[in-house]
Amino acid sequence: MTTSLETQRTMQDGQWATPYTLEPGQTQYHELSHTRVWVTLLEQEWQIRYQRMPEEEDLERWLQGVIGASPDPDLSVQRFVRPDDGNEIEYLPAMSSLATVIRPFQPLTIPADSECTIYVGTLLWMRILAGSRKMHLMELPLADPSLTWVGRTTMEGELCYAAATFARLVLDAVPKRPWRAVTPVRIVNQRHEPLLLERFNLPTPLLSLHRNDKGQLWTPGVTVTCETDMSSARLKIDQQLISAAGRCTLVAPAREQSARGGLVRAYDRIFG
Repeated sequence: MTTSLETQRTMQDGQWATPYTLEPGQTQYHELSHTRVWVTLLEQEWQIRYQRMPEEEDLERWLQGVIGASPDPDLSVQRFVRPDDGNEIEYLPAMSSLATVIRPFQPLTIPADSECTIYVGTLLWMRILAGSRKMHLMELPLADPSLTWVGRTTMEGELCYAAATFARLVLDAVPKRPWRAVTPVRIVNQRHEPLLLERFNLPTPLLSLHRNDKGQLWTPGVTVTCETDMSSARLKIDQQLISAAGRCTLVAPAREQSARGGLVRAYDRIFG
């Protein structure tokens, strides 16, 4: 299902953490990332439908607007009793509930006694809040996440999401999208031999989300220090954002709290 050109012309840029108002019988349509979302308000309920778009479509904008046409009746619908008489609907970004294994398309070698910073764009989840009390209705990933297992055996380890990345070393080269958050990852190789970075386990549930005045989303930086072997690397979450993020406001706290000072001691599968 595609939107008509007339509908697209009347649509505006979507915004996180911004309340929208619907009247009973109206449907708000969203098009972002690889997902279409329809949110309908009825007298006694909210209805939410969503559909994936082809992944080859590389969108740059989040389009949203109230449409006159009814959603496709063949789409699966999730129904929610209205929590109150409020007509407001709001969308919040969220990092994934599982750690994310980042795999560079081309492995990156960090020489001995060297360091680098890579910039990772992480796909977000959408939380949908409704009514005057902003009751949480549901959350959905903005693309189908891939799952992977990280651990020494099938019995010891954890289930994670997997994501490919270009592992860009220049911040300006990172595409800025409303549905992706930028995380600076500083990797310090204190070993006396090179470190081949083939994959990296990013603790996404421990990262908060912040928005700057351009509408871009950022997380605090992550520092990984490898002193001897890769299995003993230490990970620390920075307390502040990098200056390049600009002035930011918090839009979503981390799902989980890290140890005091941001040091993640128990995170012992950083490099898989």
